[in-house]
Amino acid sequence: MDVSTCPFCNQTVASAELESAVASCLFIFILLQTDVRYVNTNNQVDIAMECETNSWEKPQGSSSTCEDRSRGSGRSGTDEKVRCLVGLQIKETFYRVEDGLMTLLRHCLELECENSTSILSGYVDHFQSIPSEDVGWGCGWRNIQMLSSHLLKERQEAAEVLFGGSRFIPDIASLQRWLEIAWEMGFDTLGSNDFDRKIYGKRNWIGTTECTALFRSFGLRARIVDFCSKELRSRESGFGTDKRKQTQVYGPMDRFLSRGDCSVPHAGFSGYGNSKYSGTHLRNVNGHQVLIDWIWNYFSGSSTAHNCRIVVSEKAPLYFQHDGHSRTIVGVQVKHQRNGMEQYNLLILDPAHCLCSEDLHFKMHLTILRMKSESREIACAFNLQTLSKTEALKKSLKENVGWQKLIKRGVHTLKKLQYQLCYIDPGCASSEEMEKLKTLDSVKLEF
Repeated sequence: MDVSTCPFCNQTVASAELESAVASCLFIFILLQTDVRYVNTNNQVDIAMECETNSWEKPQGSSSTCEDRSRGSGRSGTDEKVRCLVGLQIKETFYRVEDGLMTLLRHCLELECENSTSILSGYVDHFQSIPSEDVGWGCGWRNIQMLSSHLLKERQEAAEVLFGGSRFIPDIASLQRWLEIAWEMGFDTLGSNDFDRKIYGKRNWIGTTECTALFRSFGLRARIVDFCSKELRSRESGFGTDKRKQTQVYGPMDRFLSRGDCSVPHAGFSGYGNSKYSGTHLRNVNGHQVLIDWIWNYFSGSSTAHNCRIVVSEKAPLYFQHDGHSRTIVGVQVKHQRNGMEQYNLLILDPAHCLCSEDLHFKMHLTILRMKSESREIACAFNLQTLSKTEALKKSLKENVGWQKLIKRGVHTLKKLQYQLCYIDPGCASSEEMEKLKTLDSVKLEF
Protein backbone atom coordinates (compact mmCIF):
# COMPACT_ATOMS: atom_id res chain seq x y z
CA MET A 1 0.00 0.00 0.00
CA ASP A 2 1.32 3.45 -0.94
CA VAL A 3 1.75 5.77 2.00
CA SER A 4 2.39 9.51 2.33
CA THR A 5 3.24 11.92 5.14
CA CYS A 6 0.88 14.68 6.21
CA PRO A 7 2.81 18.00 6.07
CA PHE A 8 0.99 19.31 9.16
CA CYS A 9 1.11 16.51 11.72
CA ASN A 10 3.91 14.42 10.12
CA GLN A 11 1.82 11.29 10.45
CA THR A 12 1.96 8.54 7.82
CA VAL A 13 -1.36 7.90 6.05
CA ALA A 14 -2.50 5.97 3.02
CA SER A 15 -1.85 8.02 -0.15
CA ALA A 16 -5.51 7.76 -1.09
CA GLU A 17 -6.46 9.43 2.18
CA LEU A 18 -3.77 12.13 2.17
CA GLU A 19 -6.01 14.87 0.78
CA SER A 20 -8.66 14.24 3.44
CA ALA A 21 -6.07 14.12 6.24
CA VAL A 22 -4.43 17.38 5.12
CA ALA A 23 -7.80 19.13 4.92
CA SER A 24 -8.72 17.96 8.42
CA CYS A 25 -5.39 19.08 9.91
CA LEU A 26 -5.52 22.43 8.13
CA PHE A 27 -9.00 23.13 9.43
CA ILE A 28 -7.98 22.30 13.01
CA PHE A 29 -4.80 24.37 12.66
CA ILE A 30 -6.82 27.42 11.57
CA LEU A 31 -9.17 27.01 14.53
CA LEU A 32 -6.29 26.83 16.99
CA GLN A 33 -4.67 29.95 15.53
CA THR A 34 -7.77 32.12 15.95
CA ASP A 35 -9.62 33.57 18.91
CA VAL A 36 -12.31 30.92 18.44
CA ARG A 37 -10.25 28.79 20.81
CA TYR A 38 -11.67 30.87 23.67
CA VAL A 39 -15.28 30.69 22.45
CA ASN A 40 -17.50 27.65 22.57
CA THR A 41 -20.50 28.37 20.34
CA ASN A 42 -22.93 25.51 19.83
CA ASN A 43 -20.06 23.10 20.46
CA GLN A 44 -18.71 23.73 16.94
CA VAL A 45 -15.13 23.92 18.15
CA ASP A 46 -15.48 20.72 20.15
CA ILE A 47 -16.90 18.89 17.14
CA ALA A 48 -14.15 20.20 14.84
CA MET A 49 -11.44 19.10 17.26
CA GLU A 50 -12.65 15.51 17.59
CA CYS A 51 -9.83 14.52 15.19
CA GLU A 52 -11.77 12.28 12.84
CA THR A 53 -8.67 10.29 11.93
CA ASN A 54 -9.67 6.76 12.83
CA SER A 55 -8.74 5.61 9.33
CA TRP A 56 -5.11 6.73 9.81
CA GLU A 57 -2.66 3.90 10.13
CA LYS A 58 -0.35 4.10 13.12
CA PRO A 59 3.24 3.88 11.83
CA GLN A 60 5.33 1.17 13.40
CA GLY A 61 7.67 2.31 16.14
CA SER A 62 6.05 5.75 16.26
CA SER A 63 5.70 5.92 20.04
CA SER A 64 8.32 5.49 22.72
CA THR A 65 7.91 3.58 25.97
CA CYS A 66 7.47 6.86 27.86
CA GLU A 67 4.77 7.98 25.41
CA ASP A 68 2.95 4.66 25.83
CA ARG A 69 3.08 5.09 29.62
CA SER A 70 1.74 8.61 29.40
CA ARG A 71 -1.28 7.50 27.36
CA GLY A 72 -2.26 4.85 29.85
CA SER A 73 -5.56 3.65 28.45
CA GLY A 74 -4.20 2.60 25.08
CA ARG A 75 -7.54 3.18 23.33
CA SER A 76 -7.08 3.91 19.65
CA GLY A 77 -9.42 6.92 19.76
CA THR A 78 -7.42 8.56 22.54
CA ASP A 79 -4.15 7.72 20.82
CA GLU A 80 -5.33 9.42 17.64
CA LYS A 81 -6.26 12.55 19.59
CA VAL A 82 -2.86 12.57 21.26
CA ARG A 83 -1.09 12.25 17.91
CA CYS A 84 -3.22 15.00 16.45
CA LEU A 85 -2.64 17.35 19.38
CA VAL A 86 1.12 16.74 19.44
CA GLY A 87 1.31 17.99 15.88
CA LEU A 88 -1.12 20.90 16.20
CA GLN A 89 -0.55 22.30 19.70
CA ILE A 90 0.62 25.91 19.77
CA LYS A 91 3.71 27.08 21.63
CA GLU A 92 3.00 29.70 24.27
CA THR A 93 4.70 33.06 23.84
CA PHE A 94 6.05 34.81 26.91
CA TYR A 95 8.67 37.32 28.02
CA ARG A 96 11.86 35.31 28.42
CA VAL A 97 14.34 36.67 30.94
CA GLU A 98 17.97 36.35 29.91
CA ASP A 99 19.90 34.13 32.36
CA GLY A 100 16.60 33.26 34.05
CA LEU A 101 14.40 34.98 36.59
CA MET A 102 15.50 32.67 39.40
CA THR A 103 19.14 33.66 38.88
CA LEU A 104 18.20 37.30 39.37
CA LEU A 105 16.22 36.41 42.50
CA ARG A 106 19.14 34.47 43.94
CA HIS A 107 21.46 37.44 43.43
CA CYS A 108 19.03 39.76 45.21
CA LEU A 109 18.74 37.38 48.16
CA GLU A 110 22.54 37.22 48.37
CA LEU A 111 22.68 41.02 48.68
CA GLU A 112 20.29 41.16 51.62
CA CYS A 113 21.95 42.12 54.89
CA GLU A 114 19.65 40.21 57.20
CA ASN A 115 20.73 37.03 58.97
CA SER A 116 18.65 34.74 56.78
CA THR A 117 18.60 31.46 54.88
CA SER A 118 16.75 30.99 51.58
CA ILE A 119 15.94 27.81 49.70
CA LEU A 120 15.06 28.23 46.03
CA SER A 121 13.75 25.99 43.33
CA GLY A 122 15.77 25.74 40.12
CA TYR A 123 14.87 27.29 36.79
CA VAL A 124 11.36 28.75 36.46
CA ASP A 125 9.90 31.02 33.79
CA HIS A 126 7.21 33.55 34.73
CA PHE A 127 3.96 33.27 32.77
CA GLN A 128 1.69 36.27 33.24
CA SER A 129 -2.04 36.56 32.71
CA ILE A 130 -2.82 38.63 29.62
CA PRO A 131 -5.74 41.12 29.68
CA SER A 132 -6.93 40.26 26.18
CA GLU A 133 -6.83 36.51 26.84
CA ASP A 134 -7.15 35.16 30.37
CA VAL A 135 -7.22 37.82 33.09
CA GLY A 136 -9.72 36.79 35.75
CA TRP A 137 -9.77 33.08 34.96
CA GLY A 138 -6.43 31.84 33.65
CA CYS A 139 -4.21 31.81 36.75
CA GLY A 140 -4.41 28.03 37.11
CA TRP A 141 -3.23 27.49 33.54
CA ARG A 142 -0.40 30.00 33.97
CA ASN A 143 0.83 28.17 37.07
CA ILE A 144 0.78 24.89 35.13
CA GLN A 145 2.96 26.61 32.54
CA MET A 146 5.38 27.80 35.23
CA LEU A 147 5.69 24.29 36.70
CA SER A 148 6.16 22.92 33.20
CA SER A 149 8.99 25.36 32.49
CA HIS A 150 10.90 23.92 35.44
CA LEU A 151 10.19 20.30 34.52
CA LEU A 152 11.28 20.76 30.91
CA LYS A 153 14.52 22.42 31.99
CA GLU A 154 15.45 20.40 35.06
CA ARG A 155 13.99 16.90 34.61
CA GLN A 156 14.89 14.86 31.56
CA GLU A 157 12.30 12.17 32.24
CA ALA A 158 9.56 14.80 32.39
CA ALA A 159 10.71 16.49 29.18
CA GLU A 160 10.40 13.17 27.34
CA VAL A 161 6.71 12.73 28.19
CA LEU A 162 5.25 16.20 28.72
CA PHE A 163 3.03 17.33 25.88
CA GLY A 164 4.04 14.45 23.65
CA GLY A 165 7.74 15.14 24.03
CA SER A 166 7.42 18.49 22.23
CA ARG A 167 9.86 20.12 24.70
CA PHE A 168 7.95 23.38 24.66
CA ILE A 169 5.08 24.78 26.72
CA PRO A 170 1.70 24.88 24.93
CA ASP A 171 -0.75 27.75 25.12
CA ILE A 172 -3.87 27.61 27.27
CA ALA A 173 -6.10 26.30 24.48
CA SER A 174 -3.74 23.37 23.90
CA LEU A 175 -3.47 22.71 27.64
CA GLN A 176 -7.25 22.53 27.80
CA ARG A 177 -7.16 19.81 25.17
CA TRP A 178 -4.51 17.90 27.12
CA LEU A 179 -6.72 18.04 30.21
CA GLU A 180 -9.68 16.69 28.26
CA ILE A 181 -7.50 13.79 27.11
CA ALA A 182 -6.46 13.18 30.73
CA TRP A 183 -10.12 12.94 31.71
CA GLU A 184 -10.83 10.62 28.79
CA MET A 185 -7.99 8.38 29.98
CA GLY A 186 -9.74 8.13 33.37
CA PHE A 187 -7.82 10.62 35.51
CA ASP A 188 -10.08 12.22 38.14
CA THR A 189 -13.25 10.98 36.46
CA LEU A 190 -15.50 12.25 39.23
CA GLY A 191 -13.93 15.71 39.19
CA SER A 192 -14.23 15.90 35.40
CA ASN A 193 -17.98 15.52 35.71
CA ASP A 194 -18.12 19.05 37.14
CA PHE A 195 -17.09 20.28 33.69
CA ASP A 196 -19.10 17.66 31.74
CA ARG A 197 -15.62 16.42 30.73
CA LYS A 198 -15.25 19.47 28.45
CA ILE A 199 -12.97 22.42 29.18
CA TYR A 200 -11.69 23.45 25.73
CA GLY A 201 -12.85 26.91 24.72
CA LYS A 202 -14.27 27.65 28.17
CA ARG A 203 -13.19 30.14 30.82
CA ASN A 204 -13.90 28.00 33.84
CA TRP A 205 -11.50 28.41 36.74
CA ILE A 206 -9.42 25.34 37.39
CA GLY A 207 -7.57 24.31 40.53
CA THR A 208 -5.16 21.88 42.11
CA THR A 209 -7.04 18.76 41.08
CA GLU A 210 -7.03 19.69 37.40
CA CYS A 211 -3.31 20.48 37.62
CA THR A 212 -2.68 17.10 39.24
CA ALA A 213 -4.78 15.15 36.75
CA LEU A 214 -3.02 16.83 33.82
CA PHE A 215 0.51 16.03 35.02
CA ARG A 216 -0.44 12.51 36.10
CA SER A 217 -1.78 11.74 32.63
CA PHE A 218 1.80 12.04 31.36
CA GLY A 219 3.02 9.59 33.98
CA LEU A 220 4.36 12.22 36.39
CA ARG A 221 3.88 11.70 40.12
CA ALA A 222 1.86 14.77 41.00
CA ARG A 223 0.64 14.84 44.64
CA ILE A 224 -1.84 16.95 46.60
CA VAL A 225 -1.58 18.30 50.14
CA ASP A 226 -4.59 19.90 51.85
CA PHE A 227 -4.25 22.44 54.66
CA CYS A 228 -7.46 23.09 56.55
CA SER A 229 -8.19 25.12 59.67
CA LYS A 230 -10.06 23.81 62.69
CA GLU A 231 -12.44 26.73 62.25
CA LEU A 232 -13.42 25.50 58.81
CA ARG A 233 -13.89 21.97 60.14
CA SER A 234 -16.26 23.26 62.80
CA ARG A 235 -18.20 25.29 60.25
CA GLU A 236 -18.52 22.27 57.99
CA SER A 237 -19.81 20.23 60.94
CA GLY A 238 -22.45 22.84 61.65
CA PHE A 239 -23.18 23.03 57.96
CA GLY A 240 -24.09 19.36 57.96
CA THR A 241 -26.37 19.51 61.01
CA ASP A 242 -28.73 22.14 59.66
CA LYS A 243 -29.06 20.17 56.41
CA ARG A 244 -28.44 23.13 54.12
CA LYS A 245 -27.54 22.04 50.61
CA GLN A 246 -24.02 22.88 49.51
CA THR A 247 -23.60 24.81 46.26
CA GLN A 248 -21.80 23.06 43.41
CA VAL A 249 -18.30 24.45 42.88
CA TYR A 250 -16.69 24.34 39.44
CA GLY A 251 -13.51 26.25 40.20
CA PRO A 252 -11.59 28.09 42.91
CA MET A 253 -13.40 31.38 42.26
CA ASP A 254 -16.91 30.17 41.43
CA ARG A 255 -17.95 30.42 45.08
CA PHE A 256 -18.00 34.21 44.72
CA LEU A 257 -20.51 33.93 41.87
CA SER A 258 -22.86 31.43 43.51
CA ARG A 259 -26.28 32.42 44.76
CA GLY A 260 -26.08 30.09 47.72
CA ASP A 261 -25.13 30.84 51.31
CA CYS A 262 -21.70 32.40 50.83
CA SER A 263 -21.19 32.79 54.56
CA VAL A 264 -20.33 29.11 54.74
CA PRO A 265 -17.03 28.13 53.03
CA HIS A 266 -17.21 25.43 50.42
CA ALA A 267 -15.57 22.12 51.07
CA GLY A 268 -12.81 22.62 48.55
CA PHE A 269 -11.57 23.92 45.26
CA SER A 270 -12.11 22.87 41.67
CA GLY A 271 -12.92 19.18 41.47
CA TYR A 272 -12.27 18.70 45.18
CA GLY A 273 -15.83 17.94 46.19
CA ASN A 274 -16.18 15.11 43.67
CA SER A 275 -12.66 13.71 43.69
CA LYS A 276 -11.91 10.61 45.74
CA TYR A 277 -9.49 11.63 48.47
CA SER A 278 -7.84 9.39 51.00
CA GLY A 279 -6.52 12.00 53.40
CA THR A 280 -4.53 11.36 56.55
CA HIS A 281 -4.15 13.90 59.37
CA LEU A 282 -0.50 13.99 60.28
CA ARG A 283 -0.34 16.55 63.07
CA ASN A 284 -1.82 19.70 64.58
CA VAL A 285 0.17 22.93 64.66
CA ASN A 286 -1.22 26.27 65.72
CA GLY A 287 -1.86 28.72 62.89
CA HIS A 288 -0.60 28.77 59.34
CA GLN A 289 2.92 27.89 60.48
CA VAL A 290 2.02 24.28 59.63
CA LEU A 291 1.89 25.33 55.97
CA ILE A 292 5.21 27.16 56.20
CA ASP A 293 6.85 24.23 57.98
CA TRP A 294 5.71 21.80 55.32
CA ILE A 295 7.00 24.03 52.51
CA TRP A 296 10.36 24.50 54.28
CA ASN A 297 10.76 20.74 54.76
CA TYR A 298 9.75 20.12 51.15
CA PHE A 299 12.34 22.40 49.58
CA SER A 300 15.10 21.48 52.04
CA GLY A 301 14.62 17.74 51.48
CA SER A 302 16.91 17.68 48.44
CA SER A 303 19.13 20.70 47.98
CA THR A 304 22.59 21.99 47.14
CA ALA A 305 24.15 24.91 49.02
CA HIS A 306 25.00 27.83 46.76
CA ASN A 307 26.61 29.62 49.69
CA CYS A 308 26.05 29.73 53.43
CA ARG A 309 22.79 31.67 53.02
CA ILE A 310 21.38 30.54 49.66
CA VAL A 311 20.41 26.95 48.93
CA VAL A 312 19.22 25.69 45.53
CA SER A 313 16.73 22.85 45.86
CA GLU A 314 16.23 20.06 43.38
CA LYS A 315 12.51 20.10 44.14
CA ALA A 316 10.01 21.45 41.62
CA PRO A 317 8.00 24.61 42.39
CA LEU A 318 4.65 24.26 44.13
CA TYR A 319 1.20 24.95 42.70
CA PHE A 320 -0.35 27.06 45.50
CA GLN A 321 -4.16 27.28 45.60
CA HIS A 322 -6.61 29.13 47.80
CA ASP A 323 -10.07 30.59 47.37
CA GLY A 324 -9.99 33.16 44.61
CA HIS A 325 -6.51 32.71 43.18
CA SER A 326 -3.53 30.40 42.62
CA ARG A 327 0.18 31.15 42.46
CA THR A 328 3.53 29.36 42.17
CA ILE A 329 5.82 28.98 45.19
CA VAL A 330 9.46 28.96 44.05
CA GLY A 331 11.15 29.02 47.45
CA VAL A 332 11.05 29.95 51.13
CA GLN A 333 13.14 32.18 53.38
CA VAL A 334 13.70 32.32 57.13
CA LYS A 335 15.11 35.38 58.92
CA HIS A 336 16.77 34.81 62.28
CA GLN A 337 15.82 37.78 64.44
CA ARG A 338 17.78 39.13 67.39
CA ASN A 339 15.10 38.09 69.87
CA GLY A 340 15.57 34.48 68.82
CA MET A 341 12.35 34.36 66.82
CA GLU A 342 12.24 33.22 63.21
CA GLN A 343 10.36 35.09 60.50
CA TYR A 344 9.37 33.13 57.39
CA ASN A 345 8.58 34.38 53.90
CA LEU A 346 7.24 32.42 50.96
CA LEU A 347 8.86 33.32 47.64
CA ILE A 348 6.10 33.43 45.06
CA LEU A 349 5.66 34.06 41.35
CA ASP A 350 2.18 35.37 40.65
CA PRO A 351 0.56 35.22 37.17
CA ALA A 352 -1.10 38.53 38.06
CA HIS A 353 2.06 40.41 39.10
CA CYS A 354 1.37 44.16 38.92
CA LEU A 355 3.64 46.79 37.49
CA CYS A 356 6.60 47.65 39.66
CA SER A 357 5.82 50.98 41.36
CA GLU A 358 9.46 52.06 41.04
CA ASP A 359 9.43 51.73 37.26
CA LEU A 360 8.83 55.45 36.73
CA HIS A 361 10.53 55.52 33.34
CA PHE A 362 8.12 52.99 31.95
CA LYS A 363 5.07 54.74 33.42
CA MET A 364 6.20 58.05 31.94
CA HIS A 365 6.72 56.44 28.54
CA LEU A 366 3.27 54.84 28.73
CA THR A 367 1.62 58.15 29.65
CA ILE A 368 3.20 59.91 26.66
CA LEU A 369 1.97 57.22 24.30
CA ARG A 370 -1.54 57.40 25.72
CA MET A 371 -1.65 61.15 25.12
CA LYS A 372 -1.07 60.69 21.39
CA SER A 373 -4.15 60.57 19.25
CA GLU A 374 -3.24 57.86 16.75
CA SER A 375 -5.00 54.61 17.65
CA ARG A 376 -2.01 52.59 16.50
CA GLU A 377 0.26 54.25 19.04
CA ILE A 378 -2.34 53.81 21.79
CA ALA A 379 -2.59 50.13 20.95
CA CYS A 380 1.18 49.85 21.15
CA ALA A 381 1.06 51.44 24.58
CA PHE A 382 -1.39 48.88 25.90
CA ASN A 383 0.64 46.06 24.36
CA LEU A 384 3.68 47.44 26.16
CA GLN A 385 1.71 47.49 29.39
CA THR A 386 0.76 43.85 28.90
CA LEU A 387 4.34 42.78 28.28
CA SER A 388 5.66 44.81 31.18
CA LYS A 389 4.47 42.59 34.03
CA THR A 390 7.31 40.12 33.70
CA GLU A 391 9.60 42.80 32.32
CA ALA A 392 8.97 45.06 35.31
CA LEU A 393 9.59 42.14 37.64
CA LYS A 394 12.91 41.50 35.89
CA LYS A 395 13.79 45.19 36.09
CA SER A 396 13.08 45.38 39.82
CA LEU A 397 15.26 42.31 40.41
CA LYS A 398 18.13 43.57 38.26
CA GLU A 399 18.09 46.93 40.05
CA ASN A 400 17.39 45.30 43.44
CA VAL A 401 14.53 47.73 44.06
CA GLY A 402 10.96 46.86 45.00
CA TRP A 403 11.08 43.16 44.19
CA GLN A 404 10.30 42.14 47.78
CA LYS A 405 6.76 43.49 47.48
CA LEU A 406 6.19 41.36 44.41
CA ILE A 407 7.74 38.08 45.53
CA LYS A 408 7.88 37.83 49.33
CA ARG A 409 4.79 36.78 51.29
CA GLY A 410 4.99 36.48 55.08
CA VAL A 411 2.98 34.24 57.37
CA HIS A 412 0.77 37.22 58.27
CA THR A 413 -0.55 37.28 54.68
CA LEU A 414 -1.93 33.73 55.00
CA LYS A 415 -5.47 34.52 56.12
CA LYS A 416 -7.49 31.86 54.30
CA LEU A 417 -9.07 28.92 56.10
CA GLN A 418 -7.95 26.42 53.49
CA TYR A 419 -5.03 25.97 51.09
CA GLN A 420 -3.97 23.30 48.64
CA LEU A 421 -0.57 22.48 47.21
CA CYS A 422 0.41 20.32 44.26
CA TYR A 423 3.97 19.01 44.07
CA ILE A 424 5.62 16.62 41.62
CA ASP A 425 7.89 13.81 42.73
CA PRO A 426 10.76 12.72 40.44
CA GLY A 427 10.49 9.90 37.95
CA CYS A 428 7.82 8.42 35.69
CA ALA A 429 5.13 6.03 36.87
CA SER A 430 4.94 2.43 35.69
CA SER A 431 1.82 1.12 33.97
CA GLU A 432 0.56 -0.36 37.25
CA GLU A 433 1.17 2.89 39.10
CA MET A 434 -0.59 4.87 36.36
CA GLU A 435 -3.83 3.07 37.14
CA LYS A 436 -3.55 4.05 40.81
CA LEU A 437 -2.76 7.66 39.88
CA LYS A 438 -6.10 7.98 38.11
CA THR A 439 -7.84 8.31 41.47
CA LEU A 440 -6.76 11.52 43.18
CA ASP A 441 -5.79 11.34 46.84
CA SER A 442 -4.20 13.76 49.25
CA VAL A 443 -2.49 14.19 52.60
CA LYS A 444 -4.47 16.45 54.92
CA LEU A 445 -2.92 18.73 57.55
CA GLU A 446 -4.93 20.69 60.10
CA PHE A 447 -3.96 23.97 61.73
